[in-house]
Amino acid sequence: MARLLRAFLKQVVQHGTLEVETATGARFVVGDGTGSPLAIRFADNRAARQLVLNPALAFGELFMERRLAVTQGSIYDVLSLAASNLKLREPHPIAKARTRLRTTFRRLQQHNSAWRARRNVAHHYDLDGRLYDLFLDPDRQYSCAYFERPDQSLAEAQLAKKRHIAAKLLIEPGQRVLDIGCGWGGLALYLADYCGADVTGVTLSEEQLGIANARARERGVASSARFRLQDYRAVSESFDRIVSVGMFEHVGVGYYGAFFNKAADLLADDGVMLLHSIGCVDGPGACNPWIAKYIFPGGYVPALSEVLPAIERAGLVVTDIEILRLHYAETLRAWRERFLARRGEAKLLYDERFCRMWEFYLAACECAFRHCGLMVFQIQLAKRQDAVPLTRDYLAEREAALKAKEGCEASLKIAAE
Repeated sequence: MARLLRAFLKQVVQHGTLEVETATGARFVVGDGTGSPLAIRFADNRAARQLVLNPALAFGELFMERRLAVTQGSIYDVLSLAASNLKLREPHPIAKARTRLRTTFRRLQQHNSAWRARRNVAHHYDLDGRLYDLFLDPDRQYSCAYFERPDQSLAEAQLAKKRHIAAKLLIEPGQRVLDIGCGWGGLALYLADYCGADVTGVTLSEEQLGIANARARERGVASSARFRLQDYRAVSESFDRIVSVGMFEHVGVGYYGAFFNKAADLLADDGVMLLHSIGCVDGPGACNPWIAKYIFPGGYVPALSEVLPAIERAGLVVTDIEILRLHYAETLRAWRERFLARRGEAKLLYDERFCRMWEFYLAACECAFRHCGLMVFQIQLAKRQDAVPLTRDYLAEREAALKAKEGCEASLKIAAE
């Protein structure tokens, strides 16, 4: 088994340095000796066999179960080393075959009926709310932040994200806004507070719903920011603006038509929609099996080539597309560092296995954005070509106006204190 493991890891790690210790105590090094040395240890021969036979699933499982230990460096360092090597060459034929097989059956894995969608959401978003307080910003923004400059804090970058989205929506006071997948309500509350919008947020998470409504009451905007436990397919009103941030990844490739047809049905004739989603730069594929099993069941990261045809068939007009490349990598780095700093508290909420799972999740996702072709796209949509200005100059103007409002409110709070 040691010979097979060594041959496999030599194919994976050709640049960098990785020392490997087998269950029998034998050691070998793979790579070209460059970079900071890293080291891993296998607890049993079966663990090594599982990694060789199904690395995409087994790597995370073995780390969770302590059957693969990182003895020098961190799990992020090891994942980053592997990912940076793999991006330089064609996938192994066996890996290609596995991806093709998962892609063939992905519609079954993503069969997100209303009942199944709610179950999938509960798996991740109905965890103990205190967990998310450990690593998210104070507003609980659980999606890609928008880093306007390298030294920006996570909270500042998440505020910039909300401001950027609000500017693209071109909201006027009193307009009706639908937030599909509203999370804990942060964006909806921002749109009500700073844009004067009348916002309806829908979520499938009972945990998020309770917190969102409580926050609206605490801030005195419950009459203009309302939240409902509702599937987007069951919404029936008409809206001037529609926004969806970090929810489209849970729709499922077989439901793209239903999603955009529903959006077109709900959107006013002169309305504007903004879709913010993770995307894949290298075409359609399948969800990573470990992520699908443990983190986001039913989830999928689409390619633009899958999304745009569904938009066209729904009769919507694409008025703007922006690609955010490394913003999510930086967001995940901040989340990972904050989680590790308070890891002991997470262990009190759950257990060691959960902490290892969560660390692996944050580390693997960060690596995917840095090395494996993931990005975030923001697509602005309308029914009419003249629904938005002819140039993008309005974005800077509206963002500046919103920033001024934020500054005024901060000054008032300080004065009140």
